[in-house]
Amino acid sequence: MTKWAASLIRLSNHEVETLQKRLAEVVDRRETAQMKLATMEAEAEIEIRNAEGDASAGWYMIGYRKGLEVRRAETLLEIDQIAIEETGARDALSMAFENLKKYEHVAETAKAALAKKVGKLEMAALDELGLRRAAMGGR
Repeated sequence: MTKWAASLIRLSNHEVETLQKRLAEVVDRRETAQMKLATMEAEAEIEIRNAEGDASAGWYMIGYRKGLEVRRAETLLEIDQIAIEETGARDALSMAFENLKKYEHVAETAKAALAKKVGKLEMAALDELGLRRAAMGGR
């Protein structure tokens, strides 16, 4: 493999690894936001059940529900934004992987062409050796 091909492949591998780490980080953030939403909804259920038996909790629940709606909307917006970022990260990783495969294919093709050329040179050298021996009388 030529130096330039090895360098391209090495750089491409590094890019793929970097993008894989970025994607993992984005997925972790999305999962954390989804867990935050699930926890928020579970806490809301508990608050609602606790308030059902208490008449004085009615005013408290109005504010709690409005606050919950705001926090829930913010969290859903955060999840949507992270999902968009995740799509971009997946696309970038896919393109980087495609480029890596192209570089590897080019390197393999160049390696095969070099092996073919070396084979032809060896055959030419053997043919020349055979012709010289024949010219010298087969000694």
